[in-house]
Amino acid sequence: MLDLRRLMLICEFGRRGSIAATAASLGYSPSAVSQQLVALERETGTALLDRTARSAELTDAGRRLVAHAERILAMVEEAESDLSAHAGTPSGRVVVTAFPTAAVAFAPALARSLRRHTELTLRLRQSRSGRGMREVQSGEVDIALVDDWYGRVHDSEHLRVFPLLSDPLVLVVPRKHRLADPDVPIDLRELRDEPWMATPDGEPSRLAVDRLLSDVGGTRPTPWEFEGLGTILSLVAKGLGIAAVPALALAAGVRGVAVRQFPGNPVGREVHAVARGSSVHRPSVSVTLRAVHVAARYLAADLDPIGPPGR
Repeated sequence: MLDLRRLMLICEFGRRGSIAATAASLGYSPSAVSQQLVALERETGTALLDRTARSAELTDAGRRLVAHAERILAMVEEAESDLSAHAGTPSGRVVVTAFPTAAVAFAPALARSLRRHTELTLRLRQSRSGRGMREVQSGEVDIALVDDWYGRVHDSEHLRVFPLLSDPLVLVVPRKHRLADPDVPIDLRELRDEPWMATPDGEPSRLAVDRLLSDVGGTRPTPWEFEGLGTILSLVAKGLGIAAVPALALAAGVRGVAVRQFPGNPVGREVHAVARGSSVHRPSVSVTLRAVHVAARYLAADLDPIGPPGR
């Protein structure tokens, strides 16, 4: 009979594409991964990897086994979820990953909601934008909070997507800036020569800022680039520039800045929770998803009164 742990390992190899990357993802040594894959080949009686001196890739048989293994592992998780659902009490550890601003914004509400479940342990970690869905798919995490700037996140064969809230870009200026006055209208053309601060080129929030500024035509200003929206907000608070950031970045509270909504329909993102369809009925995952939805409702209410658009 095929070993489930080895099936999980070859699925991870199929996603990562190399023994080194698979080992790094799972926390094993490359030699341990290689040994387990050799053992799986002995179990199946066929070559699953085509090895060279510097690389390895799946054979046709290996790709077929990965397809079978993904279905088998999903069925095993579904069976575990069904048994846990009948047990009723949320227990064990649930792992949630989130892009940085969501991790900061959702953490307090999740901690409050879940602390009454004394047999449940929550691990909330941060991941870069775009990695969350892959980590759910691979089984590294149970739930991912992901951002979607272009409407591309949807249910798939193995993943369920739960919409949470809309998160528009907002203008953030120092308290003494003229646009800190809500009675002064916002005109992006007049802001083009301001010292803009943004995340590095290629970051999703930076691309959104570029889209926002491109709507007014001309060459976009060259911003000062900084890693992390928290860093950008602290610099704006010190009066060193202005920025356009997702409203969720302000959920933790930032002193020394004024926040304004852009006129019209501003660029923004949708925030979703993603989980494997085979796990959503497990009590630990189900109760955490409910806590995520409750947190999202509170956050959406907090984000709503930032200010009337166009002012």
